[in-house]
Order: sequence, then C-alpha cells, then structure tokens
Amino acid sequence: MKAKIGFIGAGRMAGAMIKGLIARNVYTPDEIVACAPSKETRDRMTQTCKIKMYERATDLVDLTDVLVLAIKPKLIASLFKDEGLRLEGRRLLISIAAGVKLKTLQSYAPKARIVRVMPNHCCMVLEGGSGYVMGEKCTPEDKTTVDTILSSFGLATEVRESDLDAVTGICGSSPAYLYMVAHALIEAGMKYGLTEEQATLLAGQSLVGAGKMVLESGMGTDALVDGVCSPGGTTIEGVKVLRDEHMEDIFMRCVDACVKRSVEMGKE
Repeated sequence: MKAKIGFIGAGRMAGAMIKGLIARNVYTPDEIVACAPSKETRDRMTQTCKIKMYERATDLVDLTDVLVLAIKPKLIASLFKDEGLRLEGRRLLISIAAGVKLKTLQSYAPKARIVRVMPNHCCMVLEGGSGYVMGEKCTPEDKTTVDTILSSFGLATEVRESDLDAVTGICGSSPAYLYMVAHALIEAGMKYGLTEEQATLLAGQSLVGAGKMVLESGMGTDALVDGVCSPGGTTIEGVKVLRDEHMEDIFMRCVDACVKRSVEMGKE
C-alpha cells in the first residue's frame, strides 16, 4: 500500500487536519495513514476517518513521501534517537510541533525537506488559521503541497521562522481569548432573558460575522468599529466601557505572555 500522506501522531490537531483533508477531497481515506501508540486512538481514527492506523512511526514511514509530525515537542528526540525513526531519501516533513526549530528538525532528518506549521484549534471546524515556514531545501512544488493541505481546513500565510512566536500569540492561542468573549456575551444574553441556546447562536454567529468582515470588507478595524457605532446609539456606550477598561491593552498583554512562553519553549 502506498499512501499520499502520513501522520506521526493522531491527536486532536492531527485528527482535525485529517478530517479537513477528507472533507475537502484533497485526499481519500485510502490515501492517508497515521500512527498512534494508543489502541484507543487507533480504533477511534479507524472508525471516524476510515484511515489505516499503525502503532509506530517506523511502521508507516516507508508508505509515503509526505509526513506530518504531529506529536508533542518533548517526544521528538526519543522518536528519532530511541525508537530509531529514519527518514531516508528526500521526504517532505511537515512539523506542527510548537517551538521545535527547523535547524533541530534538520539535525534529525538531514535529507528531508522540512516545513514548520503553526495551526490553530479552529481547524476542527475547517476554519483554522495557520502560519508556516518553508525550509531551505523545499521546492516550489512543496509549497504548493503545503498550501493545498493547509487550505483544506482554513486560511494560511507564509512567514519567517522568527515570526512563528507571533503567529502563536495571535493565531495559535487567540481562539481561547475569543471563547472567553463568547462566554461573557452568552452569560449577558441569559442575564437579560435569552435562553442559553439563543444566546450561544447569536454570540457565536456575531464572532463568525465579525471575522469575515475583518477578512473580506476591505475596511480597517477602526473603520469597522465606527461603522457599528451610531452617534448617540447603543454600541458606542459599550465601546466606551471597553476603552475605559483598556481592553486593547489587556489583549496585547495576553499576546505578550504567549509570545514569551513560545520563545521559552523554543529554547527548552
């Protein structure tokens, strides 16, 4: 059996990527393989995605020339050193392991063409945001492959490796902040008589719509805010509260904290 793509690791993010690739008809289940040490995970992926699962990375490495490294960063060294994974020949290795630099990955797989990707949680609903870095050995065809894979579950942009910490802060981590915003809006809606279902629908769709406005309206964020704020209306009163509480500074500090931690992880 020869597959078109293999996943070393089958956790949440890998599962989301696999489901996106299948849903968007980039690959069929028969063209995807993955491995996981847990029988429970293997059984779940076989049942939900109908793909072929293996226990070890060494079991699938020769089945495809495109591999996604989707395990925890702390496990990568043992994967190559202790488990004896070898990437012979010119493989395309796409790593989603946070903080593990191209130089480090290249030391484990000297002949491989390597790409680093920082995807986010929203891949699970095919609305992910990803930043990626092409290694120096990569070809234009590799970039096309990566673009095709990443676009199957959202939007992606190529960045410098030094920018990936910023990508982590504003894309990798930001869904958690926005979920907190959604939670507050839902609670407020229920406070004023909406059911939880009604408030969730309205708050969630507002976040979806606002995101599309940022991406598709061609307007800057200041203009978008002004567009909602009628003089003497309701929105401007809420905006005053957010500005008085320095909401933008709070979000900046959130990103600062995430970027700092991402830098630390890269050194560990």
